[in-house]
Amino acid sequence: MSNRYGLAIRAAHPSDAEGVAALFASAGASVTREAMAARLAASLDQPGALLLADEWGPPAGLIAAHWRSVLTADLKQGTISTLLVAPERRRNGIARLLLKAASQAARTAGCGELSLDVPPEASDLRAFCEATGFAPAGARFVRALRKRG
Repeated sequence: MSNRYGLAIRAAHPSDAEGVAALFASAGASVTREAMAARLAASLDQPGALLLADEWGPPAGLIAAHWRSVLTADLKQGTISTLLVAPERRRNGIARLLLKAASQAARTAGCGELSLDVPPEASDLRAFCEATGFAPAGARFVRALRKRG
């Protein structure tokens, strides 16, 4: 997609599962390579963009954006479900490049806005959102659809 100083932003594929699983592990979420490959394959069937910041070696970052039509707006709404940057690569503009690429894909798909849920304890992510043009927009509630256990 784009290339900056040896860093390429490109579409993610199920073959990237090992590197993506390592990114998730660096964020404290353990996922097997097989499970990640299945998740990546399933994501490719959905409307959205799944993009990697790729260098020589494991991926430096990942963004997953999805869009859908809603009854409350004329244009589609986009949502970023995942934004990860490898800890050793943070503060290098990788998240901004990923956001720029996902934003362009969402505009091309006909989206009028892009949202990102930020947990209250994620002060770094909140600061990133404010620095990149996101504005607070209320609270969200989540309800599980299956029993856990």
